[in-house]
Amino acid sequence: MSECQSVMSPSSLRALIRDKSHCIENTSGLAAGYQQANVVILHKSLADDFEAFCHANPSPLPLLYRSQPGEWGCPPLAAEADIRVDCPQYCVFEDGLLVSRVSSLMPYTSQLLDMVSFYLGCSFSFERTLRDAGVPVRNVEQNCNVSMFRVRQGNGGFWQTSIRCRGPGQFQCPMVVTMRPVPKEQLDIVAQVTHLTPLAHGGPIHIGDPAVLGILNASKPEYGDPVTPGPGDVPVFWACGVTGVEAIRSCKPPLAFSHSPGCMFLTDQEDTFVSAPTPEPEQCPLTFSISQQPLHYSVTSKAAVQRIRDLEEIIGEDPGQRGIRALFIQDELLRSCLSLSHSSSVLITTGFPTHYMHDPPEETDGPPGAIAMAATLQALGKEVVIVTDHRALEMNCRIMEDAVKKGVIKTAVPLLSYQGNSPDSALNFLCHDGDPNKPRFDHLVAIERSGRAADGNYYNMRGVNIKHLVDPIDDLFTTASHISGVNTTGIGDGGNELGMGKVKEAVREYMPNGSLIACDVAADFAITAGVSNWGGYGVACALYILSLCSVHQRYLHKGLGQPYPPAQDLKQAWAASLPSVAKEEEMLSILVQHGVRSGKTATLGMEVDGLTFHPTHSDVITRLRDSALQRK
Repeated sequence: MSECQSVMSPSSLRALIRDKSHCIENTSGLAAGYQQANVVILHKSLADDFEAFCHANPSPLPLLYRSQPGEWGCPPLAAEADIRVDCPQYCVFEDGLLVSRVSSLMPYTSQLLDMVSFYLGCSFSFERTLRDAGVPVRNVEQNCNVSMFRVRQGNGGFWQTSIRCRGPGQFQCPMVVTMRPVPKEQLDIVAQVTHLTPLAHGGPIHIGDPAVLGILNASKPEYGDPVTPGPGDVPVFWACGVTGVEAIRSCKPPLAFSHSPGCMFLTDQEDTFVSAPTPEPEQCPLTFSISQQPLHYSVTSKAAVQRIRDLEEIIGEDPGQRGIRALFIQDELLRSCLSLSHSSSVLITTGFPTHYMHDPPEETDGPPGAIAMAATLQALGKEVVIVTDHRALEMNCRIMEDAVKKGVIKTAVPLLSYQGNSPDSALNFLCHDGDPNKPRFDHLVAIERSGRAADGNYYNMRGVNIKHLVDPIDDLFTTASHISGVNTTGIGDGGNELGMGKVKEAVREYMPNGSLIACDVAADFAITAGVSNWGGYGVACALYILSLCSVHQRYLHKGLGQPYPPAQDLKQAWAASLPSVAKEEEMLSILVQHGVRSGKTATLGMEVDGLTFHPTHSDVITRLRDSALQRK
């Protein structure tokens, strides 16, 4: 690309491309401020199916224009256009196989009379907007094509992406993605700018390690050129219109054409998003790191972030005056729930046998929050198991049966125990065949679960060692920390709970007996609550908020299909899964019937941690639920 070409109008550039005497290898960086288009040309008998395929997959295939059979121009997009000669290079496919690359389709004019051209949005269109926002576009800086990746079937040592397009009909193919390295501190602005460009693929569909998409070597793209990242850059991936090429391959039509990747059709349409206003909070994306191994960011709206922060404030209230605000880390609830939203299989553990002199020794804090989280995770389609101490397994099974009968939870959660009988027990428990590349769970959550202290013992808040009553479930968390793709959360209200090792220094400094009781096992996320149950309720409510956030759901589903807004019956099922005063009062009653006592006072009655259900717990539940459901 010459300096002169970079400032030419689209019509002048199309004239140069038609002339074929000027070497334009790709259109990245050309016609800044104007839309560019991917092109797919199919026989008219396939046109309706392909249009439906585009509508089912709007991120990779944003449809700008569908021509009539034999129509060379595209009046809404460009004046005096001729699709036979207006792209720098074309791909020719026969029976789905690429047979040649040509600079003109004029020799195929007779066949094109019965063919339909589809013009699809292109991410080159938003590159100027990124540059105007101060974001370096590395492929433009390096004067090369963008990197593009697709699934490669077979076993030739190629990377595999796990994303396949949706929709019925003859087109079944993987999605192609582009990758642009972006400075870490500019991820929010990149997400916000491109979210405003739905006709240029919209916002990112993945931010972080390419391996999360199955891309094993980002320096060897399937299409385009390798792009060198700058120091501190993070890989950011967008859906790509070259998905249309994969659609041709999958359908195997006798004859089809496409643009050659990177060699777009230049339209006369200005980018409508160049001077777009700041989006409303519901449509303003923010990015959050949810994993370092592998590197993985999630995205949700500014409005959802604020609502979850409101939940975090509610669960962080301290009516028992324990001083737990000293353990608080902002956005731990948000990050944990973003990670849980991406998960498919969740292990929850609970059980704190603080009353060593009673039978059972368990307390009423923990199980209600665990079941509340499980109910919402189940409603959202996640697999859930609960792990508890072997000595308490039979009692907990009876409690679960009663919870189902009383309507606290719709479906019983499988209950397991873990005793750690060998050095490999934890790895075998967490992974199929003990293979860390085959984890059974992608998130572990501990709520009011006894946590191992630095000396290897387990202590209640009074400093009494209760190790004889506790199975080594901590080993699952320490082992999970070495398994890529598995995140962990700890929920606690005193610092001696499993996972709260993340804030152990604060526990030692600020909590009574802190130097003795502090849990030494850290989780990736440590949610501090006035009562641990409230943390579980907060997780359930935050997951509900994320399930209704269109920005998050688009990112979660990689822009494929139409998962948002959800069907009314789904939304009702999600809302029905949330904790309510009636359900939680019933749950506490079930625990009392099984002899489970309040943690602080050992009272066998309707209280948790010395706080009566009415009005303290019922008030918190009501406010959390109202906030999630956006009730005034």
